[in-house]
Amino acid sequence: MIYPTAQSWQQAPQKKALFFGMSGLGKTHVANSLRETGDWFHYSIDYRIGTRYMGEYIADNAKREAMKVPFLRELLMSDSIYIGSNITFGNLAAVSSYLGKPGSEAKGGMSMARYGARQEQFRRAEIAALLDTPYFIDRAEALYGYPHFICDTGGSICEWVDPSNPNDELMKTLSENTLMIWLKGSEAHTEELIRRFDRAPKPMAYQPSFLARVWGEYLSENQCTENEVDPDSFIRFTYARALAHRQPRYEAMAKWGVTIDATDIATVRDARDFDAVVMAALEARAKAS
Repeated sequence: MIYPTAQSWQQAPQKKALFFGMSGLGKTHVANSLRETGDWFHYSIDYRIGTRYMGEYIADNAKREAMKVPFLRELLMSDSIYIGSNITFGNLAAVSSYLGKPGSEAKGGMSMARYGARQEQFRRAEIAALLDTPYFIDRAEALYGYPHFICDTGGSICEWVDPSNPNDELMKTLSENTLMIWLKGSEAHTEELIRRFDRAPKPMAYQPSFLARVWGEYLSENQCTENEVDPDSFIRFTYARALAHRQPRYEAMAKWGVTIDATDIATVRDARDFDAVVMAALEARAKAS
């Protein structure tokens, strides 16, 4: 690790960290808090995906829908109006909306073929955005003068890595440039995330083999065809299974860095608090090894 001890973190003139773990445990909240100190550059992977790697897909999809409306079609064809996404750190709805949900089109879904194609677009985009991390570390310091750097990753990072492989490109790149921090949730956190998701199910990205398995299970258990699938029902069905599928993958990734409990990260209000929980995590790792 680039910071093997608590002292090395405390004394580092440039602190570089990366959060990973389930969505909803405070990654973005803490990253925002650090950014607001004026000393930390906040690199949002989801923002990079939406603006750099999937921006055209998202805009073209909106244009495709607008072209179905004669009034808007005429304005678009004459270049009288412009359609684009307004993605911000706090509003990534355009990315989720584009990913969509599989199932009945009458209920807002799409075919599994189209859904799978968009999942693949997202996979490539997320990997590319993660590999951009070293570039943004250099850019943050050289261009803006930020001494410290925090990378805020999406929940699906664990789907594209093999933590057991010491030569995994993503794991090597990220661990050689940042302190990888797993924000670990408890069973209570998981139950709350499931309840929250059940109230407002959102699109997610999944490992292809996992998606194929749960899709088959859903069709079999509900005795339905693709066109009969309720999109929200399928996404709810998949979510809890996805959390269980991801937990051991996060745990394996944590061997490349440190673990901080979500309850501890929730106490962070500023950079000093953050330093304290990171140093405690580094000390705990040293004692365990």
